[in-house]
Amino acid sequence: MQLLVSAGLILAMVLWGLLAPASLGAVFDQALAFTTRSFGWFYLWVVLLLVGLALFLAVSRYGDLKLGADEDEPEFSLGAWFSMLFAAGMGIGLVFWGVAEPLSHYGTPPPGIAPRTPEAANAAMRYTFFHWGLHPWAVYSVVGLAIAFFQFRRRAPALVSASTAALPWRFAQRLSPLVDVLAVVATAFGVAASLGIGSLQINSGLNAVFGLPVGPAWQVGILAVTTALFLGSALSGVHRGIKWLSSSNLVLAALLALAVFVLGPTVALIDTFTTTLGNYLSEFVRMSLRTTPFRDSRWVGSWTIFYWAWWIAWSPFVGLFIARVSRGRTLREFVVGTVLAPTLAGFVWFSVFGGTALHLEIFQNAGLSQAVAGDVSTALFRMFELLPGGLLMSVAATLLVLVFFVTSGDSATLVLGMMSTGGNADPSARVKLVWGVLVAAIAASLLLAGGVQAVQTATIVFALPFAVVIVLMAVSLLLAVRHDWREEQRRERELRRRLRDIADGSGPR
Repeated sequence: MQLLVSAGLILAMVLWGLLAPASLGAVFDQALAFTTRSFGWFYLWVVLLLVGLALFLAVSRYGDLKLGADEDEPEFSLGAWFSMLFAAGMGIGLVFWGVAEPLSHYGTPPPGIAPRTPEAANAAMRYTFFHWGLHPWAVYSVVGLAIAFFQFRRRAPALVSASTAALPWRFAQRLSPLVDVLAVVATAFGVAASLGIGSLQINSGLNAVFGLPVGPAWQVGILAVTTALFLGSALSGVHRGIKWLSSSNLVLAALLALAVFVLGPTVALIDTFTTTLGNYLSEFVRMSLRTTPFRDSRWVGSWTIFYWAWWIAWSPFVGLFIARVSRGRTLREFVVGTVLAPTLAGFVWFSVFGGTALHLEIFQNAGLSQAVAGDVSTALFRMFELLPGGLLMSVAATLLVLVFFVTSGDSATLVLGMMSTGGNADPSARVKLVWGVLVAAIAASLLLAGGVQAVQTATIVFALPFAVVIVLMAVSLLLAVRHDWREEQRRERELRRRLRDIADGSGPR
């Protein structure tokens, strides 16, 4: 039933986008404007509270609870586990925005800062850290932890609705079918947005390397080829295609970042990382709750609130996937691996790529801001043209986006198959094939409806109701964690009492 309802809704959206792309784009734009204008404060509070909850679980007495039985061991090595969650979480986004976002903020900084000044450059890096740091990963972590906790400790199915089981309110259980359908639709559109962005950047990379034209026809063609690749990977299973591709791509990303670090302004990049990290930590709360009630500015809405809505829309997909590969890890290990470690990796990435781009723009007047204003997907390759070995790095970056595209697609088909078949951890090849084709069709229709803007705003339609679902999941998780910890403490006290009785000779022999 869930498969039919969710697939039917998605198919209707696809047909709408193919038959009337201008109409679809206009509706999504209106939905984005309404959401950011009326519920921006709600997003800010929800995401900040999720950061607090994730960090609390990591440092509290509950951190030693295991996702599974006491004897369960992690299914994947630490390196493979981190590679898969990182690739699924935001691999394509880091490559796409690594240069483009700092340059965008430099040219159009937050309200009150003059553009193209040293203050604008500092703010550009600080807000890039903010948008890709603890907040998005905390959203993913809490959603994934809630699903994994109930799946591996309570033997519940791998469904979003199952993670609200500890709530004392009856209405939460009655809404379970709606919650699961909403999660499927949000996942499909969130992944389609990522695949659409990946197609845009692969097209720009092929243009930079081989001179191929840039346009919707080429982007849809690239989407078709890469869809065939990720379907082949998805059908091979988690232990083969997804794990191997994620691990190899993390190595390739590290090598590309190292090359830019060495060939770029190395000392300046170290200074950029150090200064921006300090600014990020000192301004953390102010940025987290910043709105502009007394200023006619759309900057916060079009950047921070948009990003928070986007991460929320992505969270059922990423949360279910990282839950799938996290059995046997403790709560503390889970939070460190899904929040702190990827946040630090993202900071390094943006310091290298964003710092290099800003240095070239400020001290060499490289014209990269104009490239971002014209087409954000070209910014990375324009920067490579100004560095030694730029052609080779463009090839590597295109390959990097391609593999991130495949890992996002194959993990998405797995998750969508799980959610639409009642939590089956190994859905059939036919179900994966259906979802792979549907997600690719969504991305194609959105590309035809308006390119990157339509691709991004499409995810916002379902983010607002799912934010309420995440709040329910967080409350349920906290109640369940406290209950299980108390049960473990009770069993330990009972065991110690029995051992004392045996030692005193008063217990059973």
